[in-house]
Amino acid sequence: MTTHPRGPKEEDPSSTDAAFTALLEDSAEELYESAPCGYLSTLMDGTIAKVNTTLLDWLGLRREQVVGRRRFADLLTVGGKLYHETHFAPLLRMQGEVRGIALEMRTADGGRLPVLVSSVIKFGGTGEPMLIRTTVFDARDRRAYEEELLRRRQEAERARAEAEEARRQAEADRVRLADALAVLQRSLLPDSLPAVPGLRTAVHYHTASPDRLGGDFYDLFPLDGTRWAFFLGDVCGKGPQAASLTSLTRYTLRAAALHDPDPATALTTLNAVLHERYAAGGDPRYCTAVFGVVEPRADGTHATVHLASGGHPPALVLRADGSADYLPTPGGLLIGILPTAPVGTAHTTLGPGETLLLYTDGLTEARTGPGRDDLYGEEALHAFAAGHAPATPQETVTALTALLESFGDGLNDDTALLALGVPTAPTRVAS
Repeated sequence: MTTHPRGPKEEDPSSTDAAFTALLEDSAEELYESAPCGYLSTLMDGTIAKVNTTLLDWLGLRREQVVGRRRFADLLTVGGKLYHETHFAPLLRMQGEVRGIALEMRTADGGRLPVLVSSVIKFGGTGEPMLIRTTVFDARDRRAYEEELLRRRQEAERARAEAEEARRQAEADRVRLADALAVLQRSLLPDSLPAVPGLRTAVHYHTASPDRLGGDFYDLFPLDGTRWAFFLGDVCGKGPQAASLTSLTRYTLRAAALHDPDPATALTTLNAVLHERYAAGGDPRYCTAVFGVVEPRADGTHATVHLASGGHPPALVLRADGSADYLPTPGGLLIGILPTAPVGTAHTTLGPGETLLLYTDGLTEARTGPGRDDLYGEEALHAFAAGHAPATPQETVTALTALLESFGDGLNDDTALLALGVPTAPTRVAS
């Protein structure tokens, strides 16, 4: 015998009829008493005339304790009763009905039952109010959900407040750190350049990041009554280690110059100190530096300059005739890497209106172009200087400061500028 697959299960008509019959046999009284919500009817003064078993079970009360003995407001908590008297009851009298009002009822054991209450007034044939019918829904699950939402919102608000406080604290810490670093940075550089008879000077220092100590340094100080020593350089690294190296470098060069003012000797002494301090211990650190001695003539006619360089970019001279020339110091190597390092030397004479410029590689290695893929370079710097010559030290530094600002985020390294020059001879007034 062939069997055919059965389709969806069909309901038995007899079982459906039995279910309908059971529903029809439910009495109205049973439906009222066992409803999934609370029902009660009160007189107009609130006296309870009828209440279903569901509500009595929720409250833990017996019917004889309630019917004819209590008013609806008596079943409420103190707060619920106050709201009923001031809002619920007046609205019900004015509108004839109120729906979905959140209240709290008292249970027999002293607990609280959150409920949603809807009431409607039944009127007689002549329009007079006869009684109040009230439906009560258990709102415990809803209250728990609302409390959970409130708790989560409060937690979120606390988290936002804590995050905002952390942000403010971090900003305050950043400002304090920047202030402390600025103070420390200033301690590694002279507060100002001294006045040099027969010479004009200017300086500029750009820090790439306010949150980190820079590694560039410079100084100008007297050797005797006629000669002045100056230096400018760049140590490797950033931060506290660079600051320590900068401090050692500055004080070593000052001490070396006072012992022997020869520029090459000063850099040789620095190389020996750095190599012994760091490289010999397996932690090599180094710097580039240019050291010079300038002797301006008292009559202001010129100034002689002797330079020595250890791996530093060449100095640039802006001449009075409008030209600009590099002052090469070939052969000089980084200071501190080898036990003995060759030092390049050069000398020149500055006439009235001529300026010697020293700079660190933050200037020539600034990134330019639309994609910040190109270096500014020494050729561009030479052309820039030639376009501004002749220029005083202050005019030179001012023009270069504007150039540095034009690089924007392409200037990602510290940059130091130091310019020395002989002032233009004053014009004599005929007597």
